[in-house]
Amino acid sequence: MNYSDADTPAVLIDLAVVSRNIKNYQKYCDKNRLNLRPHIKTHKIPELAKLQLTAGAVGITCQKVSEAEAMLSEGGIDDILITYNIYGQSKLQRLLQLSSRCNLSVVADNSVCVKGLSDTFKKQNKPLQVLVECDTGALRCGVVTPEEALLLAQEITNLPGLKFGGLMTYPPISQQKKVNRFLELTKTLIEENGITVEIVSIGGSPNMWEVEKIPIGTEYRIGTYIYNDRSLIERKVCREEDCALTVLATVVSIPTPQRAVIDAGSKVLTTDLFGLAGHGHIIDHPHLIISQLSEEHACIISDAPTELSIGQKVRIIPNHACVVSNMVDEVLFIDGCKVLKSQNVVARGKVL
Repeated sequence: MNYSDADTPAVLIDLAVVSRNIKNYQKYCDKNRLNLRPHIKTHKIPELAKLQLTAGAVGITCQKVSEAEAMLSEGGIDDILITYNIYGQSKLQRLLQLSSRCNLSVVADNSVCVKGLSDTFKKQNKPLQVLVECDTGALRCGVVTPEEALLLAQEITNLPGLKFGGLMTYPPISQQKKVNRFLELTKTLIEENGITVEIVSIGGSPNMWEVEKIPIGTEYRIGTYIYNDRSLIERKVCREEDCALTVLATVVSIPTPQRAVIDAGSKVLTTDLFGLAGHGHIIDHPHLIISQLSEEHACIISDAPTELSIGQKVRIIPNHACVVSNMVDEVLFIDGCKVLKSQNVVARGKVL
């Protein structure tokens, strides 16, 4: 089947572009002697994670326990880092079960979570590896000073059932010098107190081609590179032809010559703007703007007539590919214009 015959809205994944993106970024990390640990939240598909691992990735990154469970159970992927504070007995018990089946690491930025991990794992023969998450300016989770990182590293080292693995951060965009300085000071302080820092895990797609500016890093976590999206095009991180994920939509209404409506709304394209004008880039129609979204509709506007027609199909590069993956039960793997197969998004909706 040609993808143009697919019911819409549909999410298309061009496997040739996926393979090229994986190969190119693995080569870049190898050149910089950096372990690559892709974040599967972008695609949520074990088959694609296996392509990343086959190319040379050391393991995967997940954001939630349920994502990790899906990647292990459905894909047999057994080297997993969960980059999220894990709190609560239910999640901790599932984490314990998960650890018995794979090489598992987690992060933490506070004593409450660390003690919960220790209480859960203290009777196990194999300790759980825990990295201290650091806030280096992105204002998410993380300790905010090297001294706090030291105290938490000492606590992890001294508690039963745990092993201190190193440091982890999600860096703010284009502040590599500041990030590297924070991590250098933190690593030095911890090692001066007799604790080895084996891993310094960094990440982020916007600065993916500048990792050498954070030389303290030993591992890079990145998700969007496998698909790329409009936000990365705008930052000149990738080109339009590097975008493997597109949304296929159909024009269902033309209320005026300057306005058309398609059948892909916020439930497919997402509302993420990243400061951009419009909700996606329409391939072959760069002058058209997706001006607003409702749940099931998107409005396309232009100063001149849109030149679209009822029933016409358009392909859209979304602003943010990662969220699109979590919107649909299945995607279509394509090769050029040919549909290869329908693929379940295995870890879709895994938010616990």
